[in-house]
Amino acid sequence: MTTIAWEEGRVRFLDQTRLPHEERYVVTSDYRVVGRAISELQIRGAPAIGVAAGFAAALAVASPDGTTLDEARTALANAIAFLERTRPTAVNLFKALDRIRAVALDKSLTAANDLRDAVLREAQAIMDEDVRACALLGMHGASLIAPGSALLTHCNTGALATAGQGTALGVITTAHRQGKVARVYVDETRPLLQGARLTAWELVRQGIETTLITDSAAATVLKRHMVHVVLVGADRIAANGDVANKVGTYPLAVLAARHGVPFYVVAPTSTIDLRTSTGDEIPIEERNSIEVTHIGGVRVAAEGVRVFSPAFDITPNEFISAIVTEEGIVRPPFGPGLAGASMKGSAGP
Repeated sequence: MTTIAWEEGRVRFLDQTRLPHEERYVVTSDYRVVGRAISELQIRGAPAIGVAAGFAAALAVASPDGTTLDEARTALANAIAFLERTRPTAVNLFKALDRIRAVALDKSLTAANDLRDAVLREAQAIMDEDVRACALLGMHGASLIAPGSALLTHCNTGALATAGQGTALGVITTAHRQGKVARVYVDETRPLLQGARLTAWELVRQGIETTLITDSAAATVLKRHMVHVVLVGADRIAANGDVANKVGTYPLAVLAARHGVPFYVVAPTSTIDLRTSTGDEIPIEERNSIEVTHIGGVRVAAEGVRVFSPAFDITPNEFISAIVTEEGIVRPPFGPGLAGASMKGSAGP
């Protein structure tokens, strides 16, 4: 399964809103289609959003012959401005677009075709780095899992959320291959059910023993000692180790701490934002009320009710046992370790 790819001058991506009922791919040569797909969660997951943004930028400069370098740069700048408005919380999006913007300013470029080739190379590098990071995340994270462990995860952090095997879910699948995983409990992850629709789908396809629970059942599962480790991903990690992730992560971390269960965050260094000091500075996206009032297009809430629907919450670093990156495992106090990991990660392979 390939979530997103560049194929013969076009972007091909899996429409995740149709899962698990239909595995449908979209092929487009229009960067706006990719941008809308990010906004509408057809493409989701912080690493995958970054990869998609890079390829969307490449589409914007895939211009016909006769385009000047200045015209191509203007088209790229417009595309980047459009893409930056799609999702405010996941930092991978902005880091990917910053890399593309830096490429466009290269003074050695002399023609529109040079710019096109440079942007595409950078977009492909972003994808390749994510594939490599996912493999290393799986290896480092699996070292934290003891044989016979039952695991709990929230939202979707697998191949659907990345260009590789996944972040937190990549740890789970790696540990499973090592014979360590007895069972995985999956939060349904309201309101859009990414756990029920996506994570359960990925795990069942891989033959991993999977139990789906409602988000509110996590407390009972942890209290009864049915889970040994909690693993989640991240959309942005502040310099102090505070983590923005899918709404519902914060209470899960509090519950894990209350019951003495390790709580691990798994994310590539591209998700670390050293320019953001604490989680209080991370912008939290609010979603359309219909995502709460309706399920599968059917209204389940009373007409006229008001809705508050943050897509993410902030987990304070005090509730996090460790943060797994491709550069290794970072433990509290997180500041120095995250800075070191981010610096190594930005250096590339």
